[in-house]
Amino acid sequence: MQKNLKRKHQQIFRLDDSEIKLVSEKMLAANIRNKAAYFRKMVLDGYIVRVDFSPIQEMNKLLRNATNNLNQIAKRTNADGNIFANDVADIQENYEKLRTQFEIIFEKFAKLDL
Repeated sequence: MQKNLKRKHQQIFRLDDSEIKLVSEKMLAANIRNKAAYFRKMVLDGYIVRVDFSPIQEMNKLLRNATNNLNQIAKRTNADGNIFANDVADIQENYEKLRTQFEIIFEKFAKLDL
């Protein structure tokens, strides 16, 4: 054994073919290639959670668009004192997109089994 190893203790255990296949699938899903790192993470933390942030990124984009549109409508309304039907329709459309995206995110959170 080398003297300068940070991790001095080795643990050995056996897996059957179906277990090693399952480990490989879980490593692939977690995007981890190093088997020792995967086993160490699982032993120390108990689980690995890989989060897809794309629905939250989409929510952020929709929020930016909605606030920009609302700001433009407010400026126009302050300038001439009128609000137009298409402005109200834009606000309603943005609200519906945001509500739908919130539902997508909450459904994904509800499926997490932590």
